[in-house]
This record gives sequence, C-alpha cells and structure tokens, in this order.
Amino acid sequence: CWGSGGERGAPASSSADDGMTWWYRWLCRIAGVIGGMSCAVAGLWNCVTINPLNIAAGVWMMLNAFILFLCEAPFCCQFIEFANAVSARADKLRAWQKAAFYCGMAVFPVMLSLTLTTLFGNAIAFATGVLYGLSALGKKGDAISYARIHQQQKQMDEEKLTGCLEGQAL
Repeated sequence: CWGSGGERGAPASSSADDGMTWWYRWLCRIAGVIGGMSCAVAGLWNCVTINPLNIAAGVWMMLNAFILFLCEAPFCCQFIEFANAVSARADKLRAWQKAAFYCGMAVFPVMLSLTLTTLFGNAIAFATGVLYGLSALGKKGDAISYARIHQQQKQMDEEKLTGCLEGQAL
C-alpha cells in the first residue's frame, strides 16, 4: 500500500480511498460553497426581525455558513489561523460522517423557525449532505459483475450440496 508521499507502508489519505471521482468531489465542494452562501444570506435576512426564534435560527444559519466555508473552501477563511487545520481534519472524515453533520446542521435552524427563509436558505446545505451521503453508498455495480457473483454463489451451493450427498452415501 503506497502512501500519498510514495513511501511504502504509509497510510494513504482517506480522500483517495473514499471512491469519489474528482468531478463528484468538486461537485460536493461547490455545493458546499453555494450552500454556505445561501445560509449566510438567508441567515442575515432572518436576523432582521423581532422574533427571537428567527434571530436564533439566523445566527445558527450564519454559523452553518462559516462551518461550510471552513470545511469546503478554507481559502475563503484565510484570515483565520486554524482554517487549514480544520479543513484537513474535515477531509479525513468519511463521506457518511460529513453527510450526517451537514444534514443535521441544516435541519436545526428549520426546527427552530419553520419559515421559507430557513427552508430555502438551508436547502443547498442539506443537499450537500445528501451528495456526501450518496457518495457513501458507493458506486452502482454493473450487471456483469452481479451475474458473475450469482454464478459463483450458485456453484458454491452446488459443491456444498454435492459434498453433503457424498457424505451421506458413505
């Protein structure tokens, strides 16, 4: 197993092992950045009210935007010293962990204040979590590999049955 530095025995990075193609990884990142922008704008708009739950939901949405930018596009947060460290740690997370985190993050403001602003503002952030969740499921197999697996299982079952019958005959 070759590491990312070419050293034998070094663990490969989890981003190379997650099975995501380069274009799907970029799609997830772009969705995260757009989701962050929509959360920021909708969160700011949500704070322009006197209802305390709307203000809390708006603040949470702006926090979601900050976290999305920090994890998906750390170059947007260059003024923060720990941005690259957080992004590197987020890249080490598995796709299902990112999916659960992003979807949970997007659902909370909607539960606080169910308005169109919170729904539409968090929709793209939630969609980012869904994209990561779909990548966690893995690729869909082709019919040839399924047929091959089915044939191997059928052959093993026949061998087991033949072995049982020979054992009874003796």
